[in-house]
Amino acid sequence: MKINIVGPGNMGRAIAARALTGGHSVCLVHPDADRGRAAAAELEQRFPDGETGSATAAQAADMTVLALPYDATLEVAGSARGALSGQVVVDICNPVDFATMDSRVTPADTSAAEQIQQVVGTDAKVVKAFNTTFAGLLTTGEGHGFPLDVLIAGDDSAAKAKVTELISSGAMRPLDVGPLRRARELEALGFLHISVQQPLELNWQSAIKILP
Repeated sequence: MKINIVGPGNMGRAIAARALTGGHSVCLVHPDADRGRAAAAELEQRFPDGETGSATAAQAADMTVLALPYDATLEVAGSARGALSGQVVVDICNPVDFATMDSRVTPADTSAAEQIQQVVGTDAKVVKAFNTTFAGLLTTGEGHGFPLDVLIAGDDSAAKAKVTELISSGAMRPLDVGPLRRARELEALGFLHISVQQPLELNWQSAIKILP
């Protein structure tokens, strides 16, 4: 697949690494062309046989991953609505109030993913994924001897199949937890996972695993 990754930060680069491991082509998107090229060059060194590029805006692709904070995700979803038409759009954000670290900023009867679906319109298919994984372990796709579980939610079965392909090809385990409204629970779980890092001294090296 051709995959845009908007926001080549820690999470964006980690997802790009998994995509390149799976044999997909990646375009790192950042409005600062130099930053996009630098991130792409870093990945090219690690994956010399992979297809990596950069751009200042989302391109035509099979999938676009919005690897951005909540507010920026909504902004990009709106501004890039035309480019995202016909694509699978993956939302990874956790809409946490980072000023207090004590609550989410979305109403209880919706989720960031559902809001993004409203913004991009029905021609794009939003899937929630990767919000319960951290960049450190995601870079290698495993943690503590286990492949990472990536929980996904979405309303379109074909879109979820493409996200499942991305996850599986990156040596991780996809788990379909249901329709897009299940993103509400995934975002609550992501918030909980974030909130216990300091008190449990996990240092962002923990993973949510469903057994068996």
